[in-house]
Amino acid sequence: MYLPPSYDQGQEAYPVAYVHDGGNLFMDCLNYLEHLYAAYKLSGVILVGVESANRNDEYTPWPAEELIKTWPNFGGKGPAYVQELADVIKPYIDENYRTLPEREHTAVIGGSFGGLISLFALYWRPEVFGNGGLISASFWYEGVLAYVQEHPLPSTVRVFMSIGKNEGIYKQNIQKNMVPYTMKAHQWFQSALPDGELLLAVDPEGTHDPLFMARQFPEALSWLFERRGRKVHETDHGEGENKPHQIQGTFSFLRNSERTGRQYRISVAEPMAPPPEEGYPVLYMLDANASFGTFAEAVRLQTRRPRGHEPAIIVGIGYDSPDAMVTPDRFIDYTEPADQDKMPVRPDGSSWPENGGAEEFLHFISEQLKPEIERMYSIHRKRQSLLGHSLGGFFALYAMMTRTELFQQYIAASPSIWWNDQALYGHLDRWLASRQASHEPLEPVGCMICVGSEEKENMLDGARAMAKVLSEHQEHVDVHYFEVEGEGHVSLLPAIVSPILRYVSGHRKP
Repeated sequence: MYLPPSYDQGQEAYPVAYVHDGGNLFMDCLNYLEHLYAAYKLSGVILVGVESANRNDEYTPWPAEELIKTWPNFGGKGPAYVQELADVIKPYIDENYRTLPEREHTAVIGGSFGGLISLFALYWRPEVFGNGGLISASFWYEGVLAYVQEHPLPSTVRVFMSIGKNEGIYKQNIQKNMVPYTMKAHQWFQSALPDGELLLAVDPEGTHDPLFMARQFPEALSWLFERRGRKVHETDHGEGENKPHQIQGTFSFLRNSERTGRQYRISVAEPMAPPPEEGYPVLYMLDANASFGTFAEAVRLQTRRPRGHEPAIIVGIGYDSPDAMVTPDRFIDYTEPADQDKMPVRPDGSSWPENGGAEEFLHFISEQLKPEIERMYSIHRKRQSLLGHSLGGFFALYAMMTRTELFQQYIAASPSIWWNDQALYGHLDRWLASRQASHEPLEPVGCMICVGSEEKENMLDGARAMAKVLSEHQEHVDVHYFEVEGEGHVSLLPAIVSPILRYVSGHRKP
């Protein structure tokens, strides 16, 4: 048992979290919990550690063969364990301690198999347990993923999930599916639970170890018991104040290019509905530091049932930086090498930054990022789009002309056609020639070009000219061009979010 510091200071009743494996999750971070209480960052919760005689029996929902042949099989005694937890242990705690006994104030939390049995406690006894902490839960267990798909979670429960991106990567058995199975379960939970009642935390460096599970426990505890309408203790000092805003259904992780070592922060906005039969459309967008949040919140709102667009995934490619525009990195990743003699003079007279890494960046997207996203989600392989703005718009057109097969739609907002003395036109000539020489019929590639009416003349002229040339080859490129009245170079992107989302969702006309 762990009683919060304020327990002996009054007569308040407290919510309760039942924690499997004898409460190791909170015992491993007890000093940190004490710090959170002292700093008024955590409100009072009674923690009950419940020891198991045999976790391979009591934390498994049904019998199954052991993964190691010399060990006993899994016993599948989870139903009896949950029944004892709900009907014997909880009543004892409620009788002997000042608890809030209602389901909305009661959680069951565990790691690995403990996370698995926490899930089934929500399925089997939702009238008792209203909150579940599924920390590195063993969704790989035989039959669990099929059960989750066929049985929607009760809509009355609240769920915290966490997973480390490196869990299972060195396994050769079914445990290698720790991450993709967790992601699939999360998608199905999203369709069953109301907004705000599900949170997925992804640790980009996490492995399947007590170290990383203990890191997630305080976050699980804090999130599960917030916004439940409970009276705030005087010692809480304003629970919920000064918390950073989080966009529901999003997470991020770091990835390094295997060839260059360059680091990227990848942000993902997951759909709130199961995938269509052919999979989710997906939009890969550059400059995620600047506008991922805008697109993530827009797609979350505009795909709401029953009249919203088809659900889609947003994948933002950015940098681990607080800056909205990470200028040095953008020049490297979004451009082909420039001939300095052909480049215009910069306004401040300085030299152009290091540039020319577009090919390596394309390799990272095609060989690392896209395969990873396609392992995590069911993706519509013929509905994938790339969005870039400014230099990113140059990159989007460059990718269309040099690696056409990567995406089916390319979106260039305010593209920097001027880069390297308009070298894109050389790529365009070679691209058209190769397509015209093809002996197989080729589907036209989708291309959207847009620009703000208040942008500099060279930006407007460049976008108009490129769109005009592309429109002369509609058998190879289905181009859509439009200008947004009253918008400049920076203000353009928020103004075109909705047309882009319609385009990505299958409406070619913006």
